[in-house]
This record gives sequence, structure tokens and C-alpha cells, in this order.
Amino acid sequence: MARSSRRTLFLVVLTLVGCGFLGMVFGQKITPAAAPGSDSDVRTSLRQFATVYNVVEENYAEPVNADKAIYTGAIPGMLHVLDPHSNFFDPKAYSLLREDQRGKYYGVGMTVGPRNNKVIVIAPFVGTPAYRAGIRPGDIIVAVDGKPTDNMSTGDVADLLKGPKGTTVHITILREGTEKPLDFAVVRDEIPRYSVDLHFMIRPGVGYMHVSGFNETTEHEVADALDEMGDLKGLILDLRQNPGGLLNEGVGVADKFLRKGQLIVSHHGRSSPEKRYTASHGNGGRDYPLVVLVNRGTASAAEIVAGAIQDHDRGLIAGETTFGKGLVQTVYPLSENTGLALTTAKYYTPSGRLIQRDYSNVSLYDYYFNREPEDTNASHEVKLTDSGRTVYGGGGITPDVKIAQIKSNHFQDSLLQHYALFNFAKRFIVTHHPSKSFEVDDIVLQDFRKFLDEEKIPYTEADLMENNEWIHSAIKSEIFVDAFGQEEGLKVRAETDPEVVKALDLLPQAKALADNARKVVAERTSSRSLTQ
Repeated sequence: MARSSRRTLFLVVLTLVGCGFLGMVFGQKITPAAAPGSDSDVRTSLRQFATVYNVVEENYAEPVNADKAIYTGAIPGMLHVLDPHSNFFDPKAYSLLREDQRGKYYGVGMTVGPRNNKVIVIAPFVGTPAYRAGIRPGDIIVAVDGKPTDNMSTGDVADLLKGPKGTTVHITILREGTEKPLDFAVVRDEIPRYSVDLHFMIRPGVGYMHVSGFNETTEHEVADALDEMGDLKGLILDLRQNPGGLLNEGVGVADKFLRKGQLIVSHHGRSSPEKRYTASHGNGGRDYPLVVLVNRGTASAAEIVAGAIQDHDRGLIAGETTFGKGLVQTVYPLSENTGLALTTAKYYTPSGRLIQRDYSNVSLYDYYFNREPEDTNASHEVKLTDSGRTVYGGGGITPDVKIAQIKSNHFQDSLLQHYALFNFAKRFIVTHHPSKSFEVDDIVLQDFRKFLDEEKIPYTEADLMENNEWIHSAIKSEIFVDAFGQEEGLKVRAETDPEVVKALDLLPQAKALADNARKVVAERTSSRSLTQ
């Protein structure tokens, strides 16, 4: 056996021993772990695994890539038999995990993506090396350090753009309106990965904040955003598509909205005693109306925040039932820059609800991508909020007000598939200089019709009429990204997002909910005092 194969096999044996591995089981279904066996069973199973691997390595029809067979096969297969969230990270994945957790990386500071079979600059982040160098949205990246990008994926190009702080990367760009490629020598720097990617006053006195994840800086970012928005009369906290992240950061964010001493979340497992997390600072009496937007992509730490706010009747939860990820993963660093995220406990909301959705006898694909339209609450555990409202556990966080996501239609999908809005905005900016008072008027729409005709993108006048509001918002958003940066474009989308507009309408209901809860709790406390 080659030396690298032996080293990899030795690593997997150490990993399996550390996990208490009792036997390899591969299959489509996720089933609960079997009862533990004896030490001799473990040793026998490990010998069997080594024997099987040796037979495969010596006799398979093609040379065996040990890293692929073990890092992406054996170890993940074992962990996914236990539950859908225990996971193994190879060196590259572990590095990305730590990068996400730290909330920063080293590179040039821009989002890239596929457009028209090319890798395109979606937007440079304001103040970063790419932004200062003059790289613009819509620029086509044709080479990085002299390496053509023709056959590269977006991930490959992004990897080339990253590197040690202070090093220089040479980026060759094709730009609309220029005949020759442009060369940029950009010095890499530390790039913050903000989790509060948008916050602004969406109405007089009413703030909007979108939190995209929970990394090491999220609590601080939320605190800064709240301070910047000042004396609020209401807040829309948008946790849609937030996959979660670090528990302590989720606790810290929930702390900003609850009263000091209120329970935020607890967790316990087979080998870990119960641990309770309470609001250590509290909101300081800032009890403005609060609506929290959630959807199927809201998970883990984001569900902890939503669950705590709902259980204490602090705000109104609106949207779709959340993902239902309530398993605690402890990340164990392993040798050779690898890591193991192992489920060690389960999360419970203040009312005692289990957040985790049932995953027994469900394939990994169905668990992540093929959920039922709406889980029924008939088989879920029933709990009560502070004011006595009924809430359900064991299936994510069920919203107080359901808002169905609006699905795109065929015409909208066609425009997006042809990158029509992106390409139109890129061309529009070349000959126009919009201000922040820019609105999409009839002249702009006529230009858009001509663009669709030139690009041979099919449409009818009925399509334009039926999608009038969507087209106005989409064009304005893309133009604002090009002209003023990604954050300004996101503001445009938020202001016209139907779910956000509905959330604004729900603020009076959120106020009534919180006011009633405080009254009920006060009456209950007074009654207890009188009977003692």
C-alpha cells in the first residue's frame, strides 16, 4: 500500500475510534444509531474495515484515490447513518468552515458568479481592494495571474483570488464598452464577511435588518446596527435563508430583544448535562414592536433566536415553518487539518420545545430538499408561550402568521435564465449616470424592450403588464448594484419584497401580542404573590 494511502487509512482508524465506531453501514436511509457493543466488537469491526479497504485498494479496476474513498466515502457514510448533521471536513472544507466561523478571509473582496458561460464580477464590496482598484459589477474575469478562466468554475476562480494578506494578484478583465482587456494588480487584504448584510430605515421610525448567518462577529454587528438605527418604533428582523452557525452568537443576538434573565435556549445530550442560556444584558426596556421573518431555509441558531422570541411573546414570527435543525454539533479538530462535527446534544426552546425535525427513515436528499409542503402539527409536542399561546415542537418553528413564498413564473424564470436584467443594467450604466432618485420609467422600459428584442429573448406585452411591479423592482435593483454597490441594490429589493411589505403591516399585531403577554405575565405574578 502506498505511503499516502497508509497515512489516510491510519487517520480514518483514529477517527473511527474517536467516534466510537461500531460497524460500517451504508444506505439511503438515515436511522438512529444502534446500541453500543463491547470493545472486542469495536476491534473486530476496525479489522474488518481495514481488510475491506486493503482488498479494494489492491484489486479495484482503477487506482484508488485514498482521500476520496475515505474522506468523501467511508467517514461521511458512517456519520450520516447517525444523523444528517454530523459531518467530516477534509482540509479544504475545514478551512472554509473556519473561514465562515471567523467572519473574515483574505482576498480582494468581491462576489463572482457564472453569467453567459463566463465568470463575472457580481459586485465588489465597498472599501475593499477590488472596489478601490476600480473593478465593477459585470466585469468578465478572463484570467487570474495569467491563468485563463475559460474552463474554470466560479469556485476555482474564487480560490485563485484568495491568498495571504499583502500579496498581489493580477486580474485580467473584459468590460462592456472597452475594446481591450484591462489588467488590475490588486493587493489582497483581510475581507470581513458580514453576517448583517443589510440594515436601514425602511419606513420612518421602522428598521429592517437581514442577518445571513451567525459567525464570531454577528452579535457585535447586530448591536452596531441597532445603535445606528437609533430610537426604533418597530423592527423587521429578517432571518430568511439563515442557516445558523455559532450557538453563542445566536444567544447574544436573542439577548438584544429579550428581558434580562429570560431563558433563550437549553441543550443536553447523552454525555452532556443540561446547559441553560439566559439573557445576560437584556434589551434595556426597548420593547418596540418586532416581526421576525423566517422560511424553510431558517435553521439552527436562527431557529433559536426565532423560538426564544416566540416563546416569550416578544415578537411575531411570520413566513414559513423553519428547517427544524436542533442538533448541537461539537467540532473536533483532527490531524492533517481535518475536522469532525459530531452531534452531542439537542436544542430546546424556552417552553421546552425540541427544534429538531424527525429524520428517521428519510433519505438525506429528502431531508434537505424534498420536504412536505407544510408539516402537520398533529403528531408534534404541544407547549405554551409565556402568555399561554399554543406552540408546537419537533418540527422547526411554526410561524404565528404564515406567508407563502411567491413563486416565480415562466417569464421571470426566462429573464433570469438569460441574465437579461443583469446584462441590461450592465449596458445601461455605460451610457447613463443614474442618481439615487432614479426610478424605472416608460423610457427605461422602452430601452428594456429594445434590449430583449436585440438579445432575441421572447416576451409579450401581456408578460410585461402582468409582471410590471416585479420588472420595475428588478431593473432598479440591478442598476443600483452597478451604480452604487450591492447594499443599495439589496435595499431596493427589500423595499418591494412582498413578505417584507406584509411584515410591515403586521407590526401593530406584534405590538398587541407583546403588550398582552406583559399583562398576562404581570397578572400571573401578582396572583402568585397574593396566594403566598
